[in-house]
Amino acid sequence: MPPTSQAPSSTVDEGVAAALGRIPSGLFIVTWKSDSADRVMLASWVMQAGFAPPLVSVAVGASRDLLAAVRSGAAFAVTILADTQRSLLSRFGKPPADGEDPFAGLPVLRTPAGLATLVDAAGWMECRPAGESTATDTDHVVVLGRVVAGGGAVDTPPVVHVRRNGLKY
Repeated sequence: MPPTSQAPSSTVDEGVAAALGRIPSGLFIVTWKSDSADRVMLASWVMQAGFAPPLVSVAVGASRDLLAAVRSGAAFAVTILADTQRSLLSRFGKPPADGEDPFAGLPVLRTPAGLATLVDAAGWMECRPAGESTATDTDHVVVLGRVVAGGGAVDTPPVVHVRRNGLKY
């Protein structure tokens, strides 16, 4: 069965959907390079996954370009959006058109590997691929990233996001 962006509502109890939707998360901009161009994805399922070494997990839709990049060994960066950056959500909610610079007109900070992050974000992390989930018949793959560089502002609150329904974005 091909992956989908959401489970059919008839196969999952409404209580399950409601409970899943109440799990708070942040909102994150994940970036990587493809043919030297900045690529970007809005993500909500990012979490710390280890202390030593420092790891994060990122749930990536099975058909997203980021998954292919990570599988080829490409580094990626996670920008932790600040609560004051909510206005950027619509800009990054859909992939940019081919040749479009997703960061045009925005102040950008570059990680040591040259990946784009947003200035004034609550934080950022540069990651190297460290593995992925082996679950089958699922619409997302959980990618592990080893955090190799980062920065943040401890007094800048991040976006906290809670969905109404846990079966769709």
